[in-house]
Amino acid sequence: MDSAVRTDDRSRSVDRESLVLGVGDVVLLAGLVIVGQLSHGVNPITQPIASLEAIAPFVVGWLIMATLAGIYTRAVVSSVTRVARLTTVTWIAAANVGLLLRQSVFGDTATWPFPLVITGFGLILLVGWRLGYTAVLHRAS
Repeated sequence: MDSAVRTDDRSRSVDRESLVLGVGDVVLLAGLVIVGQLSHGVNPITQPIASLEAIAPFVVGWLIMATLAGIYTRAVVSSVTRVARLTTVTWIAAANVGLLLRQSVFGDTATWPFPLVITGFGLILLVGWRLGYTAVLHRAS
């Protein structure tokens, strides 16, 4: 009984793969927001505060929802189907949290297509990245 509990605890703990996924997630989200800013004439080099204010709500939203969903545990990376499903639900929730934070904390309102754009492109990036990583991880083992 005791060894079964320890095995279950290890499958739920954060490990190296989860850390790599987490860093990749944050880099992709930051990159997505920066590309959007560049397309709207905002230069992240000359306006770093504006860039951080645009990135922060979505990264914070992602980290909150990912933690609540348990997306950084080893058990989640066990199946490609599970990764796709859980990442999709987590990002949709995180994008909404990010949009709420963006408006309430930073006072930044978004025109109508922006919620669709951030949700859609974030979904493509995060699910694609996590599926690719999981597929490579399973091939290697």
